Amino acid sequence: MTTTTLTAEVDRWPGVATVPGGLKVRIAAPVARSLFHKAVARLPLRVQMPNGDVSGGGGVGAPLMIIHRPEDFAARVGDSGLIGFGESYMAGDWEASDLSAVLEVFASRVATLIPGFLQRLRGLYIPKQPRSERNSTQNTRSNISRHYDLSNELFELFLDDTMTYSSALFENLATGELPSWNVFAAAQHRKIDRLLDGAGVGPGSRVLEIGTGWGELALRAAQRGATVRSVTLSVEQQELASKRISAVGLADRVQVDLLDYRLVEGEYDAVVSVEMIEAVGHQYWGSYFQKIDSLLAPGGRAAIQAITMPHDRMLATRNTYTWVHKYIFPGGFLPSVRAIEDVTERLTTLRVRERMSMGDHYAQTLRLWDEKFTARTEEVEELGFDAVFARMWHFYLCYSEAGFRSGYLDVQQVILDRRNPR
Repeated sequence: MTTTTLTAEVDRWPGVATVPGGLKVRIAAPVARSLFHKAVARLPLRVQMPNGDVSGGGGVGAPLMIIHRPEDFAARVGDSGLIGFGESYMAGDWEASDLSAVLEVFASRVATLIPGFLQRLRGLYIPKQPRSERNSTQNTRSNISRHYDLSNELFELFLDDTMTYSSALFENLATGELPSWNVFAAAQHRKIDRLLDGAGVGPGSRVLEIGTGWGELALRAAQRGATVRSVTLSVEQQELASKRISAVGLADRVQVDLLDYRLVEGEYDAVVSVEMIEAVGHQYWGSYFQKIDSLLAPGGRAAIQAITMPHDRMLATRNTYTWVHKYIFPGGFLPSVRAIEDVTERLTTLRVRERMSMGDHYAQTLRLWDEKFTARTEEVEELGFDAVFARMWHFYLCYSEAGFRSGYLDVQQVILDRRNPR
């Protein structure tokens, strides 16, 4: 494997184009280097340096991480921790023939990679989330646009024909056979249909969808005879979803509004929201569930699909600014199952009636997305996205896949109704 040399635009990629320096880095880089090598010595991983030396606790066949520029790698990690770790990949300081496998090793042991006494000091060292990225009604549209308004054409390159950007639900996954692309659309419909069933959506149902995506769930609900109001803050998604809905003759049943969920009014028999709570922010989870509670008609149900993380890690990281925040999802944060149950119990009349874990399905969803994205990088470039972006997106998809493969992340379908019907 050869060293990747990238020319990054300073204005667009300041954290990639320039290796950090200064007194802080001169102190922190040796510490980061020492901590890294002590950590990998305990991991089932191999790390190869430019001179050919290999370290790590993994034997032949273990995932291989190849560091091309160890000084730059240490400087970036020393300067900004896991943000620097991701930026060093974007810059080409290191490579991996199987990036997901390497990242899975780290993800499976994320709570113990750093010594406990240093973790207790993380609040003094790790950057905090900028207030400008908190998901207030003033900031949320900007946060959403930085990801979902990148380009509909970009997402079309790696999503299946349903344009569904959330975990699929595959059939027979327990057999161990890896799902292929030709079953992807059916698996997305299976996921959507299970949510609609859980929310009781049928002929005549009044449905509110919080987070439109590109419209597939709204289409499926309308095809059942429901009338649907779907809200989004992405201009690009609203435009394409509306076109897709009109193209199949369902514009009279589906309304797609560019609107913050907090501003929705009315009464609905079902409220459905797929992987949108991750963009709410922990400061606003109460507002999110209280709004669903206020909009749900007597006897109604809500169905949400939520990416979750362990409760202790959620508490430890809720004020941390991460690589994902900086480059992928500004303002985002993952709840735990316990947090969802606690918030609904304390602040609403809703209760969790049913939930299903499907993290293994998300790992396979992400694998398929990454395979398609990697195969179409030339087309990504033709859309105006440079090589740094391509490495960033590949890292994001593999980073996410590793989280689900390791069990650090999960995704849940959660059905809620009222404890005390009005």
